[in-house]
Amino acid sequence: MERALDLARRGWGRVAPNPLVGAVLLAGDGVVAEGYHGEYGGPHAEVVALEAAGERARGATLVVNLEPCAHHGKTPPCTEAIVQAGVARVVAAIADPDPEARGGAGVLRAHGVSVSIGLLAETAAALNAPFLFAREQQERPFVALKLATSIDGRIADAAGTSQWVSGTAAREYVQWLRAGFDAIAVGGTTALRDNPQLTVRGPIVPRRPPVRVVFDRRAMLNPSAPLVSSARDVPTWVMASLEAPVSSVTALEQNGVRVFRPASLAAGLQMVRAAGIETLLCEGGGALGARLLVDGLVDRLYWVQAPVWLGEGAVPAFPGVPPQPLPTAPRWTPVERRVLGSDTLLVLDRRICLPGS
Repeated sequence: MERALDLARRGWGRVAPNPLVGAVLLAGDGVVAEGYHGEYGGPHAEVVALEAAGERARGATLVVNLEPCAHHGKTPPCTEAIVQAGVARVVAAIADPDPEARGGAGVLRAHGVSVSIGLLAETAAALNAPFLFAREQQERPFVALKLATSIDGRIADAAGTSQWVSGTAAREYVQWLRAGFDAIAVGGTTALRDNPQLTVRGPIVPRRPPVRVVFDRRAMLNPSAPLVSSARDVPTWVMASLEAPVSSVTALEQNGVRVFRPASLAAGLQMVRAAGIETLLCEGGGALGARLLVDGLVDRLYWVQAPVWLGEGAVPAFPGVPPQPLPTAPRWTPVERRVLGSDTLLVLDRRICLPGS
C-alpha cells in the first residue's frame, strides 16, 4: 500500500479533479505489475496495472489506495476490468465518496472478489484530502496555507524584507506544490509589495494553469502591476469589498481581471467555489493567512521553517490570532515532515477527512 501511495503522487497536477490513485498487483509475495492514474481522462491506475500484468493478474491481489470506481465516466468502470482479469482479492485504503463512482466494493463482492478497505486509511485520506473535501461539501474550496518563516515564526525582517526567508530547495518545492491547486491566492498588500507572478515554473506543467486570486479589499492593484498586465493570458481574479471604489474595479475589469465583491472572506471563498475552484493555495501575507485561520477557513498548513532567527520587531506569521488556553487549544494532525535543503517542511491538517466518518 505504501508503494501504491507513492505511485499515486505521480499524478499531481495532471489528474484533478480526479483523485490521486496508485495500484500494485501481487501474486503471492511478489509484485506482478503496478500503475498509476497519470492524466485526467486517461486510464485509471488499476487498468494500467492490469494491462501490464496480462494473464498474471488471474488469481492475484490488487492493492489500491482508493476503492475502484463502478461507473462509466471518461473511461469504463475499473470494477469491470478487475472482474474480467480474474483478480481474486482487492485491498483498498479508503472508500470512494464520489456519488457517481462509489460502490465498487459491492460490485466486486457480487462477482466473487474478496474486498477489504481500511489499510493505511489515514495516510491515504491525507493524500487525497482536497478530493475528499470537495465531495464532502460544496460551500468553499479546500484551502491550504503556505508559509515560509524563520525559526521564531517571522515571515519578513523588521524592514519588511521577505525574499528570501527560505532556500532554493523550498522554493522549488513550492513550484511543484502550486501545480496541484486550482488557484493560488495572496493578499492585496503582498501583491502590491512583492509583484508576484503566481504561476507554476517547475518541472510539472499543470493540466490547467492555476487561477490567480488577490484578496484586495480596496481593489488597489495598479493596471501596470504584472498580475494585472498579464491577466488576459493567465486568469486573474480580485476579491474586493463592497466599499471598493467603482473606478478601481472598472480599471481592473478593463484589463481583463475578474472582480468579485463579497461581503466577507467566507463569502468570497463561496464565490470562488461557485466559479469552479475546488482547491486554493494561499501564499500570504500574514494578515490574510491569520484571518483565514481565525475564521476556521484553513484545512491544511504547509509550513517551511528556515534555520534563521529574525527576532523581535520582525513581521510575525500569525498577527492577531487570539490566545487559546492550552487544554482547549486546537491541535492539528501532522501528515508529512520533510527536509528541503537547509529548511524543514511540516504539513499539518486541521482534521483527517475519512469517507463515511
